[in-house]
Amino acid sequence: MTNEADVNGLDDTLSQHQCTVCNKWFTTRANLNSHRKLHSGVEHSCNQCGKRFTTRRYLRCHMNVHSAKFRCTDCGKCYQHRQNLEVHRLSHSGAKPFECFFCGKLFTTSCNLAAHSRIHSGEKPYKCRVCDKAFGRNGDLRTHLRVHTREKPFKCSLCGKSFSQLGNVQQHERNLHRNTRPYHCPYCRKRFRLKIQLRKHLHSHECKAVLV
Repeated sequence: MTNEADVNGLDDTLSQHQCTVCNKWFTTRANLNSHRKLHSGVEHSCNQCGKRFTTRRYLRCHMNVHSAKFRCTDCGKCYQHRQNLEVHRLSHSGAKPFECFFCGKLFTTSCNLAAHSRIHSGEKPYKCRVCDKAFGRNGDLRTHLRVHTREKPFKCSLCGKSFSQLGNVQQHERNLHRNTRPYHCPYCRKRFRLKIQLRKHLHSHECKAVLV
């Protein structure tokens, strides 16, 4: 359990990375410096889609998507980096050379296998320095830290609303702006905007099966 002295020490650490303009917290000075550019007006915008980036380097990486520099020849999907494209290509080849020693599940990359193996070992090497919660994946820790820092790095490309998780902004755009219904029933082909709506609908089919 974290004592009062530890909490005060953590507060002192976080206070070193607080924006003096909007009072948002950041876990590193680099993130704070990047955030400060938003207040100073230093932004680099994509001339094709309008997305904005805090550094010119991020913008250059983003432009690889528009130029199709790293484009999948099978499905046409484009990536910012060559490494991302190479990993994506494995999904088309079906190659999964990395096997879990415990359950035999196969993975396309060694990183995915290592993360999966922690489910069996119970290892949680990524610890939050604020509340001592631990996670098996570094990405889960980064997402959790936004609870403390209040960062919302994912913006809706249509209305500008910010979210702390990529999945939330994708759901927001799908439900409010695009009005798509990606979840369909395999029995009657009805479509739904939310996965929870589909789950409730599937229950009605289960009940009919029981009655028959």
